[in-house]
Amino acid sequence: MIASVNGRVAAVSPDGAVVEVGGVGLSVQCTPGTIARLTVGEPARLSTSLVVREDSLTLYGFADDDERQLFELLQTANGVGPRLAQAVLAIHPPREVRRAVSMGDLKALMQVPGIGKKGAERLVLELRDRLGTTATDTQLDGPATPGLPAVTPVAPWRDQLTSALVGLGWSSREAESALAALEPVAEQQAADGGVQVALLLRQALQMLGRS
Repeated sequence: MIASVNGRVAAVSPDGAVVEVGGVGLSVQCTPGTIARLTVGEPARLSTSLVVREDSLTLYGFADDDERQLFELLQTANGVGPRLAQAVLAIHPPREVRRAVSMGDLKALMQVPGIGKKGAERLVLELRDRLGTTATDTQLDGPATPGLPAVTPVAPWRDQLTSALVGLGWSSREAESALAALEPVAEQQAADGGVQVALLLRQALQMLGRS
């Protein structure tokens, strides 16, 4: 198993990044929150989980070990594969996932594309006694995780958020609607020292999940 990768970020896309390790470019699938912390040309460390299928080898990357462990644990629930587990972490940080499961907050879990009421109930039933408490305070709007570059202003922020939201399955119109609503927040962030793309992304995902 490839537990982590550490190297220069060669490319970033809406659904992942390419990290050069020992002269080899590794394609890593990441949530938008993790992608927002990466900068092309800069070094980064990602905790990873390798998913093996008969016809593919897919490497998933995370901000830290806690997020990776939760990704793997989510897949032990019936009907949850790596794509859905990644979608859960794209919508909610680990602490919120644990809270929603432990409290039986079906509404929060149903914000994730692909999870309906029955799926949310199944997650609560199967994982409530297994997720435990939050090991780290991993949040998209929290401090940068050691080993990853800090969240820095990205220009233009609208383009990055639009690409991330479309990559997660929303239409361009839905993405633009969310970004329009977040424009005042971005302007205030810019005035305070810089647009925090990861925080805006989290707010956009929550907004779209409620619509």
